[in-house]
Amino acid sequence: MRATALRKPWKAIAWTFVLTLAATLLVLNLTSGEKKLDEQVRREYALHDPQYQRALGAMLGPPIADGNRFEAFQNGDRIFPPMLAAIRSAKQSITFETYIYWSGDIGRAFADALSERARAGVKVHVLLDWVGSAKVDADFIREMETAGVEIRKFHKPSWYDIARMNNRTHRKLLVVDGRIGFTGGVGIAPEWTGNAQDPAHWRDSHYQVEGPVVAQMQAVFMDNWIKVSGDVLHGERYFPPLPPVGNGRAQMFSSSPSGGSESMHLMYLLSIAAATKTIDLSSAYFVPDDLTVGALVAALHRGVRVRIVTPGPIIDSQTVRRASRAAWGPLLEAGAQISEYQPTMYHCKVFLVDGLLVSVGSTNFDNRSFRLNDEANLNIYDEAFAAAQTVQFEADLAQSKRLSYEGWKDRPLLEKAWEHLAAVLSPQL
Repeated sequence: MRATALRKPWKAIAWTFVLTLAATLLVLNLTSGEKKLDEQVRREYALHDPQYQRALGAMLGPPIADGNRFEAFQNGDRIFPPMLAAIRSAKQSITFETYIYWSGDIGRAFADALSERARAGVKVHVLLDWVGSAKVDADFIREMETAGVEIRKFHKPSWYDIARMNNRTHRKLLVVDGRIGFTGGVGIAPEWTGNAQDPAHWRDSHYQVEGPVVAQMQAVFMDNWIKVSGDVLHGERYFPPLPPVGNGRAQMFSSSPSGGSESMHLMYLLSIAAATKTIDLSSAYFVPDDLTVGALVAALHRGVRVRIVTPGPIIDSQTVRRASRAAWGPLLEAGAQISEYQPTMYHCKVFLVDGLLVSVGSTNFDNRSFRLNDEANLNIYDEAFAAAQTVQFEADLAQSKRLSYEGWKDRPLLEKAWEHLAAVLSPQL
């Protein structure tokens, strides 16, 4: 009896330890470890004011680089050919970081192209997120590694680093020979192929970049490559001289929970606060926090036109859509135009302000992008490029269904209940 009685307290202690450890790991994974922004950003200058660009260059990101050229591609049929062509033309190096790498013909095409260049002596480095690449065909990995491609997985679970499981790299970067870069929203999976012609083929945008800012794109890749491999890649193979090739100004903006988790969030808030005329936002996952809602409402009250396109019924996460719609009330009441894209999943991530700033890349308008993931956006300051992107935004808008404030208020009670329940999860969405 005494032995049995003694075992019971030890069982209780053991269970207490296990539950405490699990709770601790959960808390560590659900928080960034840095203090969150808790005050609205004051408007002190307009977006066209030189002080705006000085603030973003000096306070938050690398300096804005002159002499760049940009090209926008819409949907997989136009996006993947130039990416693959650039890979096949590589002479010195290829650095490639992506969240989604699954399978299908497009996965095979990338694996074959990267492998061929590695066999030709090009240094090829591929960084895949461990969660995002969970569906990758194992044959693709074996083929690339056999050919000499260096592949690393970001935050693969390990006992000494389990607290970082919730920190994923969502960045989407391809740099070839240190001279040509690509970024945007696409992953390497069948959903991104085609031309958004049906629900099985998504609507997305990706961007090709040349000029001095490509060195900043390469530096962002190196940030995570060093974290996962400990290997410092440098020299002219990766950072060649980059003379001006155009007139565009740009900076490569990045954020990470391991340092500057609020940088991306603050960049958006500063840009909203500086807006004078227009804000157009294409957002695959639009789950704004109170600060962002407040900044957009303040912009609306001072006469800024705000238009937002986000996914409609065809979406890969209904929970995200419900949490998003739960937050629309104050925006719609203040006059924001919020529309849901109808033909297929809308995966674009484009932020346009006052016909000058175009911010593109991997960042979604949600807490996961602002505080939990590693993200990277290219901020372009170019009026001609902004005008072209506005035309594309309005083409997407024409295929979207606008929701009025009255329509939002009158949605069914069950729908409201589901949305408010989903909103509880918004810190993780």
